[in-house]
Amino acid sequence: MRKIINKPENFVDETIDGIIAAYGDRVKLYNGDRRILLSGHPKKEGKVGIVTAGGSGHLPLFLGYVGQGMLDGCAVGNVFASPSSQKMADMIRACHSGSGVLCLFGNYGGDVMNFEMAREMVEFDDIKTTVALGRDDVASSPPDKAEKRRGVAGIVYAYKIAGAAAEKMMTLEEVTAVAQKALDNTRSMGVALSPCILPEAGKPTFSINEDEIEIGMGIHGEPGIEVKKMISADEIAAVMVERINADMPLSRGDEVSVLINGLGGTPLEEQFIVYRKIDLLLRDMGVSVYMPHIGEFATSMEMMGLSASIIKLDPQLKELLRHPASTPFYTNANK
Repeated sequence: MRKIINKPENFVDETIDGIIAAYGDRVKLYNGDRRILLSGHPKKEGKVGIVTAGGSGHLPLFLGYVGQGMLDGCAVGNVFASPSSQKMADMIRACHSGSGVLCLFGNYGGDVMNFEMAREMVEFDDIKTTVALGRDDVASSPPDKAEKRRGVAGIVYAYKIAGAAAEKMMTLEEVTAVAQKALDNTRSMGVALSPCILPEAGKPTFSINEDEIEIGMGIHGEPGIEVKKMISADEIAAVMVERINADMPLSRGDEVSVLINGLGGTPLEEQFIVYRKIDLLLRDMGVSVYMPHIGEFATSMEMMGLSASIIKLDPQLKELLRHPASTPFYTNANK
């Protein structure tokens, strides 16, 4: 195993220490707890709190979106492991400003179970909470079992849109509804070219041949829908658009935002090559693209590969998407 780390067991704590050292003017720890990151922006009384949680190993996902205009807090677990319900409950209490807290996270068993327990804990503090679950990965289950789908990079759109709604002082019910609308109108599809190595495991999570690509693999190395010989960037783009369009049909005149997400080991140049083709395919369909996002938004350690997420916009979602936000890994100054 070749990784630029110290002791594997210190991987998460030292990652958090680095984030605080770099961005301590924008984020902070909850009572010195390295597993709970809070926005450093002054709390606004009466604003709905928005929180998330998940395992380490996916930066900037989860931790990187804590800040002004997005998340108020994030609880983080070990690599690819859920944080505890107690950490989640402490985070919810810290992010409550009098109007309730939206728990916005991906559809993974440990996170679902622990958030459910955390919400029960904070009921004793008279804190009202709601839930919106990311289930954007079209490869993880068929449409008739969409409730079982994984949440992947598309949840970034929900973070951004819900965060803007909260900044506009919408109610908990309104923020939850718009977050759910963003999730309902988002679909994602990914491909992987290599495994990743968990620091404490020291070996690849799976194996794939040098000349192969796995279509639909999850961000924890969950099996995809097909392993095939390597295909071109244009062919990858076409597969993604075809799968997403089949699940969420796009029509001439629609406006969308596209997010190309590198999984950790894929250069930006390759991401832009794929985006170029997706943009062409959508324009040929009569679909226009607004505020494209290209980069690393939800990684899987050093895994080679990428995903595409498409959100279908309406005037409300578009306005909230362009609302200003500032976090360590996401900045939008549009007005």
